[in-house]
Amino acid sequence: MQTALLLEDHEITRQWLSEMITEAFGDIEVVCASTLEAGRLALKENHFNLALIDISLPDGNGIDLIREITRHSPETYCVVATIYDDDDHLFSALQAGAQGYLVKEQAKEQLLIRLKGILNGDPPLSPAIARRVLRHFRARQEVSPSVSLSERETEVLTLIAKGYSRGEIADLLGITKNTAAAYIKNTYQKLNVSTRAEAALQAVRLGLVDTDI
Repeated sequence: MQTALLLEDHEITRQWLSEMITEAFGDIEVVCASTLEAGRLALKENHFNLALIDISLPDGNGIDLIREITRHSPETYCVVATIYDDDDHLFSALQAGAQGYLVKEQAKEQLLIRLKGILNGDPPLSPAIARRVLRHFRARQEVSPSVSLSERETEVLTLIAKGYSRGEIADLLGITKNTAAAYIKNTYQKLNVSTRAEAALQAVRLGLVDTDI
């Protein structure tokens, strides 16, 4: 069974987010926590496929937990669910390893669409957040030289943006996992990104994949 960690300190919000996760993913076990300490304890006791994490918590910052998950459980898909839509929180979360960023103050139907999109390899980004990130990359492009990717690196980036794992990329391209890892590392370095979400957005900017934001 798939498992999800939901870190949210407000009880009512925690309840409807839990219901939304179940509606989006079906047969999934949701473990809820209301503090950073409780989230860390849950991570010691369970392996999670998904972590939906608030930023502002009674005992700390959820972004710190994202860094810990990225370091110790990189296969866990981390998504921020917050009221903050400013650049400081957004890019701090992405740099920490978040693969999605959802603003809670939007229609339930929109949140559901973003969560369900994870199953198709779509980075779960609220529309306003996606536009903000794309503007950020466009601004960086204006002051930076164009990135030159090799044909293989372009293929790898396209597959990353479509949600394929390192092992799946290796199988699809007929290369070893170590070789795939090397291509991914080189591609990330050339793009100056550190997470799958950032790489996917770069792929959109480069016209390699389409996205509906």
